[in-house]
Amino acid sequence: MAQTNLTVRIDENIKQEAEILFNRIGLNMSSAINVFFRQAIREQAIPFGLKPYDDYYSGERLKRILHSIDQAERGETVSKTLAELEALADD
Repeated sequence: MAQTNLTVRIDENIKQEAEILFNRIGLNMSSAINVFFRQAIREQAIPFGLKPYDDYYSGERLKRILHSIDQAERGETVSKTLAELEALADD
């Protein structure tokens, strides 16, 4: 398999802390990044949860909104009003 180089910019302290961690588990930086890429490809996603700074679009809130959209598209009565959905943002 052909190899290629990848250049990334990262905070020096983050790099040092990551190298310490990866060395403790027997990986160098290159191997750790390869593990990350392979897992991301396998899962077709970032292989760990990412959260926005605010939880407005939390998983549960998003499920409720999508459920309401599905109900509306089927012509059903939406079980949550817009005010109720917006109130969830204040939880």
